[in-house]
Amino acid sequence: MADISPSARFRTKLLEAFGPQAARLGWTEAAFKAAVADAGLSEGEAQLACPKGVFDLFDAFAARADQAMLARLEELDLGAMRYRDRVRAAVEVRLEAQVAHKEAARAMTRALARPDRAPEAARLLWRTADHIWKALGDTSTDENFYSKRTILSGVLASTYAHWFSDNSEGHEATWAFLDARIENVMQFEKFKARLKPLGEAAQTAVGIAARFRYGR
Repeated sequence: MADISPSARFRTKLLEAFGPQAARLGWTEAAFKAAVADAGLSEGEAQLACPKGVFDLFDAFAARADQAMLARLEELDLGAMRYRDRVRAAVEVRLEAQVAHKEAARAMTRALARPDRAPEAARLLWRTADHIWKALGDTSTDENFYSKRTILSGVLASTYAHWFSDNSEGHEATWAFLDARIENVMQFEKFKARLKPLGEAAQTAVGIAARFRYGR
């Protein structure tokens, strides 16, 4: 059931009003206060919606884009795509979900670049990567669960950085950059796959040596 609590409703209204203000004033308390006024909220309602003020809107802004991305992915025939194309499509629709809020997203990225906000930046990137992998049907529970999300978080961060400075038609330069990053990842995964048998062979060799050494 969707969250229709007063705090959620107020937060939604505030988020809608905040984007244009963030594009103009940056991701700041000044933009937050201006958005409160534009949304017609009282100070008490704004406090209920965002107890931490503008900091709480990091999560709300990212969650809105994640939900738009997931809705769009449900419309795509992911099963007919190669795995790399599924990942590409997911990242592309995530960015497309924020085209109308690009300047606000840029302001958010700058605000999250502060050292004291690094944990929040990492958490939000990880959450988006986790949403993507789950939407693509990932069921891994071993070290691949963490490596997939860590690598995709890096791809998301670098692609966003490129997107912010991309003025090409249809953001074609960004999609070319994304394709190159995914190709890098695919080559790395192939490299890891080649190393795995070597690692298993080395473990076997160590086991044999140990039996000779300790008589087991």
